[in-house]
Amino acid sequence: MSGSSYVHGAGDVPFIAETIGAHFDAIARRFPDRDAVVSRHQGVKLSYAELRHATDEFARGLLALGVKHGDRVGIWSTNNVEWVIAQFATPKIGAILVNVNPAYRTSEVSYALQQSGVSVLLTQVRHKTSEYARMLAEVREALPELRTIVFIGDDAPDVDLGALRWNDVRARASEVGPDTLAERLALTQFDEPINIQYTSGTTGFPKGATLSHHNILNNGFFIGEGCGYTELDRVCIPVPFYHCFGMVLGNLACVTHGAAMVIPAPTFDPAATLEAVVAERCTSLYGVPTMFIAELSLAEFERYDLSSLRTGIMAGSPCPVEVMKRVQNEMHMPEVTICYGMTETSPVSFQTGKHDSLEKRTTTVGRVHPHVECKIVDEHGRIVPRGTPGELCTRGYLVMLGYWGDPENTAKAIDSARYMHTGDVAVMDRDGYVNISGRIKDMVIRGGENIYPREIEEFLYTHPAVKDVSVIGVPDAKYGEELCAWIVPHPGASVDLEGIQEFCRGKIAHYKIPRYVRIVEAFPMTVTGKVQKFKMRETSIGELGLESAAKIVTA
Repeated sequence: MSGSSYVHGAGDVPFIAETIGAHFDAIARRFPDRDAVVSRHQGVKLSYAELRHATDEFARGLLALGVKHGDRVGIWSTNNVEWVIAQFATPKIGAILVNVNPAYRTSEVSYALQQSGVSVLLTQVRHKTSEYARMLAEVREALPELRTIVFIGDDAPDVDLGALRWNDVRARASEVGPDTLAERLALTQFDEPINIQYTSGTTGFPKGATLSHHNILNNGFFIGEGCGYTELDRVCIPVPFYHCFGMVLGNLACVTHGAAMVIPAPTFDPAATLEAVVAERCTSLYGVPTMFIAELSLAEFERYDLSSLRTGIMAGSPCPVEVMKRVQNEMHMPEVTICYGMTETSPVSFQTGKHDSLEKRTTTVGRVHPHVECKIVDEHGRIVPRGTPGELCTRGYLVMLGYWGDPENTAKAIDSARYMHTGDVAVMDRDGYVNISGRIKDMVIRGGENIYPREIEEFLYTHPAVKDVSVIGVPDAKYGEELCAWIVPHPGASVDLEGIQEFCRGKIAHYKIPRYVRIVEAFPMTVTGKVQKFKMRETSIGELGLESAAKIVTA
C-alpha cells in the first residue's frame, strides 16, 4: 500500500522488556559516577549512583508510609530534583505516579486528586503566586482518600494540614530494609500502569491518560536514539516534568542512555535556560517554538556561548522557518529534531532525523517511530491516498492503557483495532513524512472553504514586523466563520489590520486573508507553552462584539 497513507516503523532494535525501576538500576550500575541530574536553581548535582541511593531511600520511605502496589502517588510541583527522585522511586514499589499541573487551582486539583484516588501527595508549600498549601486546605475535606501530604522544600505552610516534610519520608526509610524494596520491585510487571497524566481539558473535565512502564520507558529510549544520545550528553530541560515533554522526552530519554538531566529553573526562564547551557556545557536543549523565540530575543543573547550544543527537541507546535534557521545556526543546534505526539501515545510517534533538511524540519514532523503504525483516514475511517488530508491514527506499544476510570471516553479515543484517534489533521508525502496542519476542531470553515490556520500563520511569519502569530476562527453571521490573527510584533515595529491585509493581497487566496487583527504582547498559553486558542476565541468574540454572530452560528 505504498500509495496509501499508512506507515509501519519497522525496526531491528528490540523493546526494553523491563520495568522503569529495573532499567534505571541497570543504568546506574553501568554509569555510577556520571552526572545524572543537575538542578541549577537548587544547587544540587547527583551522580547516577547518588540518584539511585536517593530513589531507593525515598521508595523505602513511601513503603513505610504504607503505599501499596497500585496506589496513586500524586506530585503537584514545578521542576526540581525531588520530582526526578519521585519519578524513579514510585515505579520501584509499583505505585502509580499522578502528574498534577502546577498551574491548577482548587477546582482542578480537587478533580484530579479525587478522580485518580491519590492517597499520598507530594507538593510544594508555594511557588510565586501559587499557594499550594492554602489551596489544599480549601479542598481537603473533599478528598477522603488523600491521607498524607508531603511538602518539598524549606517553606513553612501557614495552614495546618498535618503534613510531612520530604526529609520526614527519607527518615522513615530506616523502617524498611533493602530486601523488602527488592521484593516489591520484583513483583512489578512492565505492562502495568505506572503513570497518570491529565490532558488539557479544553472542553469538559481533563481525562487521565494512563501509561505503563512499557509505554513510556520505550518511548523515551527511542526518542533518545533519535537524538543520538550517549552517556556523554547533557540535556537542558526547561519544559515541565508534569508533562510528557519533560518527563519522557527529557528524563527518560536521558536515563535510558546514561545522559545528564539539567534543570535550569523551576519554570521556564529564557535567561536561566541559556545560563544553564553555558555553565553545564549542555549538548542538547528542549523547548516549544515560543521558548526558543524568547531565548533568541534576549537582549544579551550574543553573550551566551552555546557552542557546546549540537541537538535538541522542538515540539508542541510547528516551528516557523526563520526560527528554525536561527536555532540551527545561532544556537549551534544543527541536529535539532522535531517531535510529534500526544500524551495518549506516550507521547512521540513521529520525529525528524538529524540529516533531514530545513524544509522537512519546518513543514513536517518527520517519519514514524520504530515499532509504531500510523494511518491517515477520512471521515468514514478509510485510509486516504498520500498527499490527501485526513485524521492521523496511531497504533502500537505506545498507545495508552486508557483513560483512568473512564471507559466511555477510552472507547471514543481508541477504536476496536487499538488505533488511537489523534484528532489531528495530517498529510503524508510519498516518503512517509507527515505534515500536521492543525486540529480537526481548529479548522476554520469560511463560506464552505476549509482553512487550516497553520498555513496562514506560516505566511504571516514572513512579514518583517511579525515576531509571533496565531490564527483562529471567530463566528460570522454571513460566512459562518472569519479569520482573526493575533500578532506579537517585533520590538519597535508597527503593524495594523490594513497593513496585514495589504501584505496578503495577491499572495494568498482572498478567503484566507484575516478579517480581524489583534496586536498583543503574548498569547494565552498552557504551562507547556501551547497556545490556548479557545481562550483567544472567547476574548476575540467579546472584544469584537461577535456575541450575536456566535449565537447564529451555533444555533
